[in-house]
Amino acid sequence: MNTLSNDQRSPSAAALDAADPLAPIRNAFSIPNGVIYLDGNSLGAVQKGIAERIDRVVKEQWGEGLIRSWNDADWYEMPMRVGDRIAPLIGAGPGEVVVGDSTSISLFRVVAAGLGLQPDRNVIVTEGGNFPTDLYILEGLQGLRHDLEIRQSSAGQDPAELLDQRTALLVLTQVDYKSGLVKDMKRLTEAAHAAGALAVWDLSHSTGIIPVELNASGADFAIGCGYKYLNGGPGAPSYTWVAPRHVNRVAQPLAGWLGHNDPFAFTPEYVPAPGIRRFITGTQQVLSLAALDEAMKIWEEISIAQVREKSILQTSRFIEGVEARCEGLGLALASPRDPAARGGQVSFTHERGYAVMQALIARGVVGDFRAPNLLRFGFSPLYLSFAEIDRAVDVLAEILTTRSWDDPRYTERRRVT
Repeated sequence: MNTLSNDQRSPSAAALDAADPLAPIRNAFSIPNGVIYLDGNSLGAVQKGIAERIDRVVKEQWGEGLIRSWNDADWYEMPMRVGDRIAPLIGAGPGEVVVGDSTSISLFRVVAAGLGLQPDRNVIVTEGGNFPTDLYILEGLQGLRHDLEIRQSSAGQDPAELLDQRTALLVLTQVDYKSGLVKDMKRLTEAAHAAGALAVWDLSHSTGIIPVELNASGADFAIGCGYKYLNGGPGAPSYTWVAPRHVNRVAQPLAGWLGHNDPFAFTPEYVPAPGIRRFITGTQQVLSLAALDEAMKIWEEISIAQVREKSILQTSRFIEGVEARCEGLGLALASPRDPAARGGQVSFTHERGYAVMQALIARGVVGDFRAPNLLRFGFSPLYLSFAEIDRAVDVLAEILTTRSWDDPRYTERRRVT
């Protein structure tokens, strides 16, 4: 197999890895031998301390402390405590973020809450290429409020063009899940406000990979997941942020007992807790919160600026390597070439994209596929080396050159792609 020589890649991967301030962080993760993991934009890798943390929670706090651990181990405050760990990564302040439930539920809550602040408006503007669950949640709300109109921008269209005096909310994902395109949060939020609308942001593909400035941009609501670049584990709980200027006047549509001002008074009438705590619905998922809490400790040692700098170098190196080695082999770049406009992933199209990705996975290069023809590669700088990027390029080039993807075992679709 031909590999890229050092004179084709400058500087060398070895030099970049030796100078990388984040390189020691890799030792905190458990990556299987022989695996180059390029799917951190879908599910982050596991940190070594998480299993021990869960074991302590199960055996000591639950097994021995039982119900007492709600107080003694302070399970009660976990949604706020983990939220405070996430807040600096998204440009939020202490006490502004709460963690719990899935991203879909969190999105439903903030969109419904935002609509409640705009009683005289009945239009939601989003984009047709938004992540499907976001669109499904909006459709579900439309079923509950039949006068609600949902406008979707077409490919390449600025969603700001659809804003008008009837628009209640602009609901967007900051980093596109297919291409990795980063939207200008400040510009689009300002456009929404100029039309009298509020801006709701899904930060699932942003958090932990690019700097986010919610307060500085003037955003109104935001949610995001904990299992991608935050490495909180499969199904890790999501987080919710509401701008401080709104939080004490919004009605939480899924009012639950732990979002009550005094839940253990057990009064029949709902009185919301002050601040973001009112966005707690039901009893928190203690085991999942413990895993995410443990995963977030790594951010005490590093900065999002370091992560972003390395991410840009890595995604750029991958693009340059693939285009140099795979010209004429059916790949086309589907991500922005400008690194400032690109998040933490790189996507290429190929007419046999699913089979190509399965061949890569069989060779230990793990990315994922999105219909109809997209190969996605997610770069998590916390555990990915430059040498692994060069190796991934070599494997991809070999698979395409030899057409080893053209094998029946790589064409059978599995449920999760």
